Amino acid sequence: MKNKTLLALAIACSPMLAMAHNITVGQAVPAVKVQSHGEIMIQGDDTTYQQWTSQDLIGKVRVIQAIAGRSSSKEMNAPLMAAITAAKFPSESYQTTSIINQDDAIWGTGSFVKSSAEDSKKEFPWSSMVLDEDGNVAKTWQLAEESSAIIVQDKQGKVLFVKEGSLSDSDVQKVLGLIKDNI
Repeated sequence: MKNKTLLALAIACSPMLAMAHNITVGQAVPAVKVQSHGEIMIQGDDTTYQQWTSQDLIGKVRVIQAIAGRSSSKEMNAPLMAAITAAKFPSESYQTTSIINQDDAIWGTGSFVKSSAEDSKKEFPWSSMVLDEDGNVAKTWQLAEESSAIIVQDKQGKVLFVKEGSLSDSDVQKVLGLIKDNI
């Protein structure tokens, strides 16, 4: 009986857990700065980092993928990322920004997370990649651990869509439609 009660309570509370973030559709994301490491830049064969702030998101339609530094989190929304790549949106008006929370990596894998992020930047140089060593973005935006959040925003920085966890096929289509309607 006790287990049934706990299970019912867990199921009842699960929608609240899924909505734990503090990002509101129609508003800008909460202001945040990443100083340690920051945005990954490629200069020739060299990889460098520069400070990044949420103000850097303004000016283009964006899909922000904020993920834990775990391969399972990256895979949660791989279908969306593949669909965006296939759509070939114009780089002058659209950009994907991936924010990797290195603080939410499996213990001892931080260096692998860093090198994987750098490799991804080399593979997708048109994308913005931010390596957040201290997890400032996840803390400021109150994102769930070991997860992935997808945020769509317009050129002025207004959030059009936000969801944590894996997107359904209809969510993916909605995101693609929002991008097309706003570029």
